Amino acid sequence: MLDEKKKKPRIIVVTGDGKGKTTSAMGLALRAGGHGMKVRVLQFIKNSPTGEMRAFSHIPGVEIEQFGNGFVRSKTGDEFDSHKLAAQTCWKNAVAALTCGDYKVVVLDEICCAVKAGLLCESEVVQILTEIEKEMCVVLTGRGAGEKLMAIADTVSEIKCIKHGMNSGVRAQRGVEF
Repeated sequence: MLDEKKKKPRIIVVTGDGKGKTTSAMGLALRAGGHGMKVRVLQFIKNSPTGEMRAFSHIPGVEIEQFGNGFVRSKTGDEFDSHKLAAQTCWKNAVAALTCGDYKVVVLDEICCAVKAGLLCESEVVQILTEIEKEMCVVLTGRGAGEKLMAIADTVSEIKCIKHGMNSGVRAQRGVEF
């Protein structure tokens, strides 16, 4: 008899105010790709070429796509509406990836930020994640993961900032922050 838990996805949340949430998820995606698993990475907030985009273009079976408009600075107006549209487009692509049966790993990078900023409805995200009936791994990243997202996760890691170079004037560096 099959263990019923095997039919549900493994859900991992990586949150917190420290550096390394995306890096952690990309490491998992790299590991899965190295095992020949098909991986889909969707980035909700980011909007510029990143090192992970360049690296994954060389790894068969790992797909990455950005849908964001950058940092969400306001919760009103045309700029916010543009962010919301981008997040909703990314979410539609995420739902397709989560339900099509093609992927063993789906990374939803910065989805926690998108939910916290009001670009996506946390309850809708939770509903879809709890309805998936296939064995896969779903990784959610971003600051401020909501209680509902953390409650449905099998694993929640919080990355805590002890010290960050940015606070002492160190600028973001290619290959380190992006």
